[in-house]
Amino acid sequence: MGTVIAAVKGTRDFYPEAMAVRAWLYRVIGEVSASFGYQEYDGPFLERLDLYAAKSGEELVKEQAFVFPDRGGELITLRPELTPTLARMVAQRQKQLVYPLRWWSFGPFWRYERPQKGRTREFFQWNADLIGANSPESDAELIALCVAFFRRVGLTPEQVGIFVNDRHLIETLLSDLGIAPERHREVFRLIDRREKMNPEAWEEYAFSLDLQPTQLDGLKRVLDDKSLWQQSPSLQRVFAALKAYGAADYVHFDAQIIRGLEYYTGTVFEGRDMGKEGRAILGGGHYDNLVADVGGEPLPGVGFAMGDVMITLVLEKYGLLPTWNPAPADVLVTVFDAEHLLKSLEISQTLREAGLRVIGYTEAVKLDKQLRYAHRAGIRYVVIAGPDELARNQVTLKDLQTGSQTLVARDEVASVVKAHMGMS
Repeated sequence: MGTVIAAVKGTRDFYPEAMAVRAWLYRVIGEVSASFGYQEYDGPFLERLDLYAAKSGEELVKEQAFVFPDRGGELITLRPELTPTLARMVAQRQKQLVYPLRWWSFGPFWRYERPQKGRTREFFQWNADLIGANSPESDAELIALCVAFFRRVGLTPEQVGIFVNDRHLIETLLSDLGIAPERHREVFRLIDRREKMNPEAWEEYAFSLDLQPTQLDGLKRVLDDKSLWQQSPSLQRVFAALKAYGAADYVHFDAQIIRGLEYYTGTVFEGRDMGKEGRAILGGGHYDNLVADVGGEPLPGVGFAMGDVMITLVLEKYGLLPTWNPAPADVLVTVFDAEHLLKSLEISQTLREAGLRVIGYTEAVKLDKQLRYAHRAGIRYVVIAGPDELARNQVTLKDLQTGSQTLVARDEVASVVKAHMGMS
């Protein structure tokens, strides 16, 4: 026997049980998004590298993007995120679209990162954006959408939270500390790494950026001040709106939330496990210039992304993943012999058209083998159509869970099975 070729590092095989979770997530995300009036869209999986080069930050472009030249020599990348694609799509039809736009998507993305718990190189992601609205209340709507999802899947405020900050506020306070605007980006990176490094290493990193001791002390006071949001008129309105949405119990201010992407300009937020285990569940924020950056006219927006890997781990931790039913069908229609095979296929199609999930056995093998297959696959109901039953326009319906079997008229099989299953 040869060696089985391994999957590409950082990718996942979606066997039916895992695929069921992904399909469930997609369905819930679609329902929650639609409840806020968001419409589904998607973009290509391949984009030109220059779409990201000036918008997403050097780390994403130089270290994380899967980049290759096409046959014409142009640099192409598997999409590492969707917001620049969204901006390009809006810019292409800017005069034809009705604003504000509310769009959502769920699809695959790729980043060349070190695979670890909560992080893969290929992942699925929920993206939701509100384009063409420019108020703190618009920012609050996206946060409320996240909260609606948490509630829908059963996550409580004690289990997860959304942590909010305002980049404008932090920039103002950095300037008050005597940190020049051209240095704000590197200080943002410092802030973003505070919880990822031990205190001594973080302070060494700060001093390597030529921060003075008084500036570092002032920065620590800023980052530790839980009432700082009251100095931001924008955040005051965000929190007031979240109270109106009934979402405030999930939301907290945190001056350390910065977000790494370059295009965020105002409100930023992250969803996290309240136990601070693992990476962020979701993240997003307000952006002002992205549509203009890809050739359109200036148009504000706010959006977020939630990867499927971390949210699945969190749901698993709290026992909230859906129970998987391994049975591929409700009913197995057996084949009595080769002479009656087509009649069995006809019965299976009739049951299918009645709304049941049906497998029709396609080989005339021993009945015991067919029953063993149904048992191992978790199929509860089996239809046996022998010549004597068929002559009376009947079949035998066997319940493998109880071991009982009854004669049923052919045209009543579907209704009997549905009644047993509690289906209308």
